[in-house]
Amino acid sequence: MTSESFTRRGAIDLSSLARPAAPPPSAGQAPGGGGPAGSGSYVIDVTEENFQQEVVERSVNVPVVIDFWADWCEPCKQLSPILERLTDEYAGRLVLAKIDIEANQRIAQAANVQSIPLVVAVIRGQIVPLFQGALPEAQVRQYFSELLRVAEANGVTGTTEPINVAEPQEPSGTEDEEPEGDPRYFEAEDALNRGDFDAAVKAFETVLDNAPADAIAKVGLAQAKLLARVQHLNPEESRAAAAAKPDDAQAQLAAADLDFAAGNADAAFARLVNTVRRTAGDERNAVRLHLLELFEALGVDDPRVKKARLALSTALF
Repeated sequence: MTSESFTRRGAIDLSSLARPAAPPPSAGQAPGGGGPAGSGSYVIDVTEENFQQEVVERSVNVPVVIDFWADWCEPCKQLSPILERLTDEYAGRLVLAKIDIEANQRIAQAANVQSIPLVVAVIRGQIVPLFQGALPEAQVRQYFSELLRVAEANGVTGTTEPINVAEPQEPSGTEDEEPEGDPRYFEAEDALNRGDFDAAVKAFETVLDNAPADAIAKVGLAQAKLLARVQHLNPEESRAAAAAKPDDAQAQLAAADLDFAAGNADAAFARLVNTVRRTAGDERNAVRLHLLELFEALGVDDPRVKKARLALSTALF
């Protein structure tokens, strides 16, 4: 598995499923891979009726892994228990959505499901391909770990409480209630949710104007800037330019952003540290500042940041 396989460019937009044209053809069927999703777990049965809430909206806060299955699929019955067990091990950092393709053909068509078992993820409403076929647990665990790194690079770092599917979910409150969370970040979060990264940058900057030491806003600003930069990049062209011009600082900055957004922070940091070594003056300082901003986006306490800071110091002095 390569990091490029997780890039969001060309991902499938699920917004067309926000309001299903018709009720689901059937409901209440047990998943063929291992029975109904258990109460108190992080596994949920998804239909067209609840797809918007349980997959699209939930994917803003945590990655949602989708297990496409059917009752006649024997490999699905081998894979699904592995997916469920690993999902519960991550304790709310991701959610598993089980979708019966026979009962939910519109979702299967939108996701371009050709054969099953098929496992994809959803981050901020966009499908990210994972793998096809029944894989052993060790390989599935690798995909889940990589998925969480990609989610973090895209600003999706939340957790969720266990999902009780035995009872219908009640509305969280009335329309007059204040939304949960810190109101200082509402504007920025709304902008991120709708994909307006420039507006998110401005909103985080406003928070920092009033509270320059706000750690959450610092991380949010760095991540929003990254997303704003990479959304218009062509990964193939940018990587080709970086390979052809190793001394071109701008080409290396773009490639480093793509590395970081794809979940490979170590590669991004190494690329920029090497660029610091090959540059001088204002150009070198620009690369250094860009690297510091990526440190901020990942979190200054991350072990990868500490390692890269040491490498940067060696390159500078």
